[in-house]
Amino acid sequence: MADAQVFEETFSITSINNEKYDRVSRIFGTSTDNQITMTLDINHELFPVQTGETLNMVLATTLSLDGTSKEQNETMWRSVGKHGVTTLADMYDYVCYGKNYRMEDGDGDQMKYYASFGGLLLYMEGPYRKLGGLKIDNIYMLVKHS
Repeated sequence: MADAQVFEETFSITSINNEKYDRVSRIFGTSTDNQITMTLDINHELFPVQTGETLNMVLATTLSLDGTSKEQNETMWRSVGKHGVTTLADMYDYVCYGKNYRMEDGDGDQMKYYASFGGLLLYMEGPYRKLGGLKIDNIYMLVKHS
C-alpha cells in the first residue's frame, strides 16, 4: 500500500486579503511549529475563513484511501460519493487538483514551493526536510478547518 499523502500540516491564518477579486481571497498563514509560511488563494464563497482560524492542509498524489492511483476516468474526484466509494476528499471541506510548477532553493536549508490549482496559487516556504517530498507533478490539495 502506497502512502498518497506527501504533505500534512496545520496552519494558523495570520491575515487575509480579499480586495482584488470578488470570490477569491489570498490567505497567509504559519504552521503551528512556525517553520513553514503559506500563501494560498481560495474561493471564499466555497470555503470561508477568518484570521486566527487554524486549517489542516494535506497534499496527496491520489484521493484513493489505499494510496493506489486509479484511472481518472474510472472515478472522477468530482463524483465523490456517487459511486459508493469513499475517498480522501470525503474527509475535507475544500479540495483542488493542480500542478506543482516550481521549487526553488532558499537560504540555508530553506526551500520555496509553488503550485497552481486552476489559477489559484499556493506558495510555501520552509525547511527542505518538510517540503522536499513535494517534487511531483500533479497534486491534490485538501483543506479543512481544524
